[in-house]
Amino acid sequence: MRTGRSVGHRSLAVLLLAAALGAQEPQRPVFRVKVDMVVVTFTVTDSKGRYVSGLKPSDFRILEDGIVQKIATFAEGSKPAVQVLEDGSTRPLVATGPEAESGGGADAFVGTNVFILFDTSNYMYRGFVYASDAIADFVRGLDRADSVAIYTFSRNLSRAAPLTRDRQAAIAGLRKAVAGDDAALYNSLLLTLRDAAKVPGRKVIIVFSNGPDNASMVAPDDVRAVAEDEGIPIYVISTSEVNKDPISSAVFRRITARTGGQAFWAKTWQKQVEAFESIREALGYSYTITYYPQPNPNEGFRKITVEIVSDVAKKYRVRARPGYRPRPAF
Repeated sequence: MRTGRSVGHRSLAVLLLAAALGAQEPQRPVFRVKVDMVVVTFTVTDSKGRYVSGLKPSDFRILEDGIVQKIATFAEGSKPAVQVLEDGSTRPLVATGPEAESGGGADAFVGTNVFILFDTSNYMYRGFVYASDAIADFVRGLDRADSVAIYTFSRNLSRAAPLTRDRQAAIAGLRKAVAGDDAALYNSLLLTLRDAAKVPGRKVIIVFSNGPDNASMVAPDDVRAVAEDEGIPIYVISTSEVNKDPISSAVFRRITARTGGQAFWAKTWQKQVEAFESIREALGYSYTITYYPQPNPNEGFRKITVEIVSDVAKKYRVRARPGYRPRPAF
């Protein structure tokens, strides 16, 4: 089955913005124009906000614009994904053919690919060392099946450590970061999204930032639309106070809610550690479902609904992205 080329839905306008940002980077790959599979990563909580684990594919129903979809693969936390068969039974996910050879095999759906985007602008100068320590502690505590990449940004994006399961290599890249210069958060987030979209399997982006952006070329809502369409949950940890920068706070709320992530305001080191613990817990209890869309004439925004079909469904809350825009074929 196809996995490596399965998760991309972007408007042409935003693609051009991303291409413009990446023009100065050498040999950037051309964007794909065909989408075969939709990925939905979500969490389920009970009435007290506790994560619900142990649910099976048969416990869920996925609808796109009200059209019931057939679940193709299912995974919980860092457990290996399984293929869901016609009769509802499951079997280990095995990929063959070009997809397996290109790195889109079953191993791609083991663990989560975590992209950490660390704000190293002059806004972060005072809390820089404490922020770096909080990130390092988070990296050390990731599930052994997870991979992590460390990106840093001020005016420009730096890929400090490429995606790896080597925790020491990731932390070494983190420790090389230096503070200074203006902040181009949304430019950098767009480029991080572009990198993450090329990686098969489950992925998430964690933004650690003070909030303000004074150097980006792209609008935050354009970046939000890309993240929403790609199906990549975004978590934000802001070191600012929620009411101190209402514009950034509102953007963080929108971008996380529309991607199935969450925003945290953590001015102190202890609050930052707690925020990372909450994200780690969410990753461990997340579910990931993929499906090949049924015929749908809607060329605009398609609403995704994740329903729990068991009797206790009314007591549970699902946090997932609300939908996506199919990419036009050209």
